[in-house]
Parts: sequence; structure tokens; C-alpha cells
Amino acid sequence: MITIEQLTKRRGGRLVLDGVGFEARPGRVTAFLGPNGAGKSSTLRVLLGLDRADGGTALVGGRPYRSLRDPLRTVGSMLDGSGAHRSRTARAHVAWVARSNGIPRGRVGEVLERVGLADAGRRRVGRYSLGMGQRLGLAAALLGEPEALVLDEPVNGLDPEGIRWMRGLLRGHADAGGTVLLSSHLMGEVAGIADDLVVIAGGRIAARGTLDEVTAGHPSLEDAFFSLTGAAGPGGAGGAEEAGR
Repeated sequence: MITIEQLTKRRGGRLVLDGVGFEARPGRVTAFLGPNGAGKSSTLRVLLGLDRADGGTALVGGRPYRSLRDPLRTVGSMLDGSGAHRSRTARAHVAWVARSNGIPRGRVGEVLERVGLADAGRRRVGRYSLGMGQRLGLAAALLGEPEALVLDEPVNGLDPEGIRWMRGLLRGHADAGGTVLLSSHLMGEVAGIADDLVVIAGGRIAARGTLDEVTAGHPSLEDAFFSLTGAAGPGGAGGAEEAGR
């Protein structure tokens, strides 16, 4: 279970998170949606211990990320791609991540195989395509066989086959009882995989609920998104509208 309650964060005098709260539950895929600058990345960074909040809590399995002894065994994450240095090989990067969390070296080959990088494991990351970098980031996230996955734009750079593969992997993780929290700008993809939605706009939660609940009264998820966030849709700029629950 991922639980975020009354999260607030100021940056440069500006309130970037204003009472953000939601849950991502085991056995379900939760999509976190919002326009650029809405607060998605700030929320995920606080959740993963990369930034500090001014108020509120962000917990994984009832504990702050910073208190987890071997965090990769509890939550696997991917923010901003693979995070690997361009001069390192993929295998060396994943091996370093495994060693830092006390994970047996044998897992390195297993996760590279699982994400389709077994044959490219000794290639330097600087020669990877964007999609291969995404697969590498996911390999590191899967190392500790975590219960929860937190992924920022996981299908970015993947081709159609890769997107289908990613969808199956995340769906399988949730169906096995795991928790999946992902952010994405691809509304069609989100509609095809998410059980629950959380929509953020201007640092505040605009809507949360099941896919059917959030899209009720709208012809599509895209239309619901534009209405809830006041973002500029196909018809032009929308007005600010809040539908928090």
C-alpha cells in the first residue's frame, strides 16, 4: 500500500503541493495524471525520499522511504529514465544497484533477461536508445522483487511492441497482488491498463477514484482530463475546474 496524506511542499515561496492525498492499493494499477508542472514529479520525489515535504506524510507499506533498510526489496522505482552513467555497461549498472541493496548478483542476469536486455547487457548505456534506457530503468526497479512499483512515464520511448510488453508486465505485477503507481501523458494507454486514477492540477488533487468514476459524464478519459485540469484540449484553453473528492 502506498499512502499519501495532506502532503504540502513549497519551492521558492510557491506552494507546489497543497494537501495532496491518495492511496495506491495492492492488486491494482493506479495512474497519476496531471499537466506539466501540476505536482506529479514533486509528489513522487517526496514519496521516494528524494525531496522533503513541508507537511504531511508519504508512506510505502506504512513506512517512510528513508526508513526502509533495503528499499529495493519494498519498492522499485524509475524516475527520469535509467539513471545510469553513459559510460557504464547496463550489466555493471544493475550489478552496482544490486550490491547497494544487498541483492544477490544472480538477480542481475535474471532482470536483464526479463526486460529483454540480456544480449545488450555488456553494451555501454550511452549507446542505448531511449526505449532501451527505459527497459534498463525497469530492470533496476525489479531487482529486489518489490511489492510496489513507482514509475514515471514507463512507456516513454518504447515502440508498439515494447508498450504492449510493458502493459503486460505491469498488469501481471498487479494481478499477482503487487502495487503499481505510474504517471503518464498517454491517455489511451492509461485507459487500457489503470484500475484507479488520481488527477492533480495546480498542486491539488482534482479527482480520484476508479476509471469509471473519474470518467463518468465524459466521452473519454482525455475529455475528463481536460475538464478536470483546465488544460488546453483540442478545442483550446479550458477554464479551471476542480472536482476533488
